Amino acid sequence: MPPRSSGNTALKSARQAAGLSSQRAFVEALAAAAQQLGLGRITVSTRQIGRWESDTPPWPRDDYQRLLTHVLHLPVERLGFRAPWQDAARAGAGPGPQVPGPAAAVRPALPRPALPRPARSGPVQPDTVGATYATVTAAHRRLYWSVAPATLHQAVAEHANLGTALLGETTGVARRVLAAALAESLLLAGRIQFFDLRQPDQADGTYVRALQAAGEADDALLGAAILAHTAFLPGWTDRREEAVERMQAARTYARRGPASAGLLAWLDAVEAECLTRCGDQRGALALLNRAEVTLAAGTGHTSPDWLDWFSPVRLAAFKGNTELKAGHLPQARDTLRHVLDRLPGTDGKQRVVVLGDLAAVEAAARHPQEACELLDQALDQLAVTWYATGMERVREARRALVPWQDSPAVRQVDDRLYSWSATLSALQR
Repeated sequence: MPPRSSGNTALKSARQAAGLSSQRAFVEALAAAAQQLGLGRITVSTRQIGRWESDTPPWPRDDYQRLLTHVLHLPVERLGFRAPWQDAARAGAGPGPQVPGPAAAVRPALPRPALPRPARSGPVQPDTVGATYATVTAAHRRLYWSVAPATLHQAVAEHANLGTALLGETTGVARRVLAAALAESLLLAGRIQFFDLRQPDQADGTYVRALQAAGEADDALLGAAILAHTAFLPGWTDRREEAVERMQAARTYARRGPASAGLLAWLDAVEAECLTRCGDQRGALALLNRAEVTLAAGTGHTSPDWLDWFSPVRLAAFKGNTELKAGHLPQARDTLRHVLDRLPGTDGKQRVVVLGDLAAVEAAARHPQEACELLDQALDQLAVTWYATGMERVREARRALVPWQDSPAVRQVDDRLYSWSATLSALQR
């Protein structure tokens, strides 16, 4: 049986990551971009989009390249297109050896979006390669909770490079299994970049590559998880409409697979956090209440192994933060205390976040001493488990303590927050 054709998945993934779930929506976005760029009434038909998303996409003309780059924020070379002169150069180059330059040995780079085609000739990996590769992916997933983020990211990036290379040596079921594990690796890399290292621009590109790999695997649930992660980027920068569109795409993908109650509730929690950061706490609380109902009712489906970042306790943590932002201080205090009592000892990253939110509750309630005690606990945990998102919550709580910044308790927190080691460590990370 010939290898399964999936078209130009690089372009499809970038389109879907931008919240454009259909070719018609893509056409409308390109038309709007043409007006913004002063290109006149340039029209792109759905038929043209279909050609671009085919197995052999034609090289776009210059105006189309400008539109594609403007709408998808990626150069055309990273959207699955190959310039005619590249093919000519490759044809004349001959089959000489490919020797990596010295820079490749210094720092791993995540793979470019164009994934290798299924193997047609040359070396072919055994049928077990996907399962073997997935074993390492699962190990990285477990290591995330304890290994230093920068250290783990380096290993995950190298693993993703390996998976990308192996795709060119696989076919059939082995390729789909491998692609799913690669998508999970890239999702983990993006999570580290966004939540642990606070590198949103790098995470954005990594999520696009993860979605492409999920498309190769035809794994709708992984696609839903990746798209929901992309919603955090606009959601955390007050771009509500864009975040909501990406969540619509994520829910569309979730409907295509046997989604568990945990996954569906997490999708509501993600959108709720985006709404909270955009100032709509009422809408966020409605979504969180719906998520609680979903978890209680269940769907009869089991959550995927990779969905290890969400649980009923984590849902309560989302809710406590929203209650804090809404000014519901007694409810937020009760919710967050409940979370703190039930978090497993291995969940140090979430513990920092909850301690920071609790400190912010006490600061808002004009209890500076209690807030400082909680910040001390959070800094203790950060010394063991670094988490950039947790440090942000600590700094938010400290800013709420400005009225008492000359008190001994707040100065003691500052001495720890701005110690030589803490300051240098934060700058390095």
